[in-house]
Amino acid sequence: MKNTNEVINGLIVNMFNNLLVIEKNSLAATEHKDLTMTEWHVLEQIGLTRKTMTEVANQLKITVGTLTTTINRLVKKDYVTRNQAVDDRRFVYIELTRKGQLAFKEHELFHKNMVKSVVDKLDESDNEVLINSIDKLTQFFKQQYKDQIIP
Repeated sequence: MKNTNEVINGLIVNMFNNLLVIEKNSLAATEHKDLTMTEWHVLEQIGLTRKTMTEVANQLKITVGTLTTTINRLVKKDYVTRNQAVDDRRFVYIELTRKGQLAFKEHELFHKNMVKSVVDKLDESDNEVLINSIDKLTQFFKQQYKDQIIP
């Protein structure tokens, strides 16, 4: 018989792996099938406001050089625009194009529907337990792995 730790580990690993596959397949079925998962997550971090390359790289915990590779692809695919600041050319601003905004909203809708499908199947007390449990897990990971966590 498995102990509690083994059961929890199995559930977390299974859920994480399934979520990645479900997200990848669901987003690949949209009109934005030319995006990789990395590109989807960069669009998500840029969001609907203009940001600097440094801001986004810091949020993703990657180097600006690594981000540049993905941004170059997103610019070619017309999801992102990149412009140097007029007053200080060291700053490069990125923002979503109309196509990028549509993809962002598609990704946001996927997450909204995913959460809704879970919440709709639980009663109020189950939702509270789920929220408290996920919050405790999140706080643990933030404390234990603070240098690796994306906000």
